[in-house]
Amino acid sequence: MREDDAAFAARAAARAEWPVRVFRLGEEPPEGLDTTPEQRIEMMWEMAVQAYGMAGIPIPDYDRAHTPIRLVRRGEP
Repeated sequence: MREDDAAFAARAAARAEWPVRVFRLGEEPPEGLDTTPEQRIEMMWEMAVQAYGMAGIPIPDYDRAHTPIRLVRRGEP
């Protein structure tokens, strides 16, 4: 088994533990999130850490002033 095959298998095994719920289209439960904005940000951070870990790349480390963005103004192609 090559090294990247082992890494792929490890990431696949980690994904197997994700809590997933499946619903038929139109039969989804109502969107009743009983969480605070702070709790949702905390959940998003955990997902970001996991995503970067599965991708095998480091989490970017730059301040807000240097965040890479693209500004598209109305009417510009």
